[in-house]
Amino acid sequence: MSILEVSGLHVDIPTENGTVHAVKDVSFDVAEGEFFGIVGESGSGKSVLVQSVMGLIPKAVTTGSVRFQGDDLLTLPSERLRRLRGKEISMIFQDPLSSLHPQYTVGWQIVEQIRAHEKVSRQAAKARAIELLRKVHIADAASRFDAYPHQFSGGMRQRVMIAMSLSLDPKLIIADEPTTALDSTVQAQILQLLGEMKDDFGATVLMISHDLGVMASVANRVMVMYHGEQVELGRSAQVLRTPREQYTISLIESSSFTQSERQAPLGRTAAATDAPADDPAPIAQVSEVSLSFAQRRGAERTVLDRISLDVRRGETLGLVGESGCGKTTLARTIAGLVRPSEGTVRFDGRDLAEVRGADWRRLRQRVQVVFQDPFSSLNPKRRIGSIVEDPLRIHRVGNARQRRERVLELLEQVGLDPAHYNRFPAQFSGGQRQRIGIARAIALNPDLVILDEPVSALDVTVQAQVLQLLDDLQRDLGLTYLFISHDLAVVRHMCDRIAVMENGRIIELDDAETIYRTPREPFTKKLLAASFLEAVGTSGQGTTLQEVSA
Repeated sequence: MSILEVSGLHVDIPTENGTVHAVKDVSFDVAEGEFFGIVGESGSGKSVLVQSVMGLIPKAVTTGSVRFQGDDLLTLPSERLRRLRGKEISMIFQDPLSSLHPQYTVGWQIVEQIRAHEKVSRQAAKARAIELLRKVHIADAASRFDAYPHQFSGGMRQRVMIAMSLSLDPKLIIADEPTTALDSTVQAQILQLLGEMKDDFGATVLMISHDLGVMASVANRVMVMYHGEQVELGRSAQVLRTPREQYTISLIESSSFTQSERQAPLGRTAAATDAPADDPAPIAQVSEVSLSFAQRRGAERTVLDRISLDVRRGETLGLVGESGCGKTTLARTIAGLVRPSEGTVRFDGRDLAEVRGADWRRLRQRVQVVFQDPFSSLNPKRRIGSIVEDPLRIHRVGNARQRRERVLELLEQVGLDPAHYNRFPAQFSGGQRQRIGIARAIALNPDLVILDEPVSALDVTVQAQVLQLLDDLQRDLGLTYLFISHDLAVVRHMCDRIAVMENGRIIELDDAETIYRTPREPFTKKLLAASFLEAVGTSGQGTTLQEVSA
């Protein structure tokens, strides 16, 4: 029996540049208890489709029918649809920070969702919220209940969103790229949790993903989308192993590249030659840095613990570890955005604690950051042309005409249509927003670029393009990269050296091939094992984590 039936769905979105036909005549059904997957490139209409199912695109013109347990969601009164959201149908959004209110603790937000739909005491709702945080593997859940969204890593914020979506035991869970920001070990835990909800509570899961390996491992059936149209639909084993359509074949070939060919380092020998291991003047130096954050009730949480690290000129240094281990906090400390509690951070030989006034302005031009969460770093009320132009305008580079030409060039470089110069961030997919962030970061040709999960939101066909772009820019402009990622295949492909973090400490640091071939630490071996399982997700071999670790 079908819990969701979509028939002849069209979604048209009016824009200043004309109407975007985001979804075109799509039909499918989702059976009760099924794990149904939707795959396709960024901008293919996946997110628009599921958001229209939830009635979350107010200006869109939607035709066709979307029946949930017999009721057409497109014609339901707004109050009835509001009651369905959360209680009967829940949604895990791709961008957790924009879905969590920055002024309220995560625990309060989960409690309010529960009490909005159920008549329970605040104490009972709090107990349920803490248990949900434990289920999604947030350590010390009782104390983190009172933490704010900005005090969590990107991956941990996604786990909070998953906990919130599960809080009312919904019949249908719509998950829009729920594991995009998560490292491979936590990704497996979240997928297992969604599977448990399906099996233990009879929930149905409709999941969007650009990761074909993930989809092959969890989905019963898969629908492939391209430019708003349904390309292929069938059992996941058939669609992902013996596809009929050329577009599906191209997606799988791109996925195969990301899982195998990219594991060989890309042009790293030249960079290592330019920056030998005994370079006496690294571009950035971290010495005995520790950082603790004050929490409520006087407690402190140590995020960085006596870290020492050099970033050599011209190299790409990879930083890997599980979500919440302190990777992003360390990167922000190196960029001068966070001041350490102890220790020193030097850029080009100068202690950042001594930098003042105009020197900070010059430093900002030399160090740029691509953030993990692109939407939260893009002003939703400004057009992307203006956003990308900001660094040029702030640092008084060229005149207005020259800056516009540079912005159009940057948009094309990162794979965006320059004609979209006047669009707003909300008019782009998650992967496209990430490319906007990359364009802004490279606008000034900086010395050091900190890349915080720069391709985590991109589908497999775009990942290779962006990684090649970053490599070309490094070679042509002499850039240095600090590359943060939970995808170890990407890190091996891009990096000269790799630093492994666990619980706020660097536990292993060596050249990329040594880390991959002869890791010393048990935690590093665990990360590599989980990464291997992700890479063979479409092979059907049934390899277990224990077998790989052995």
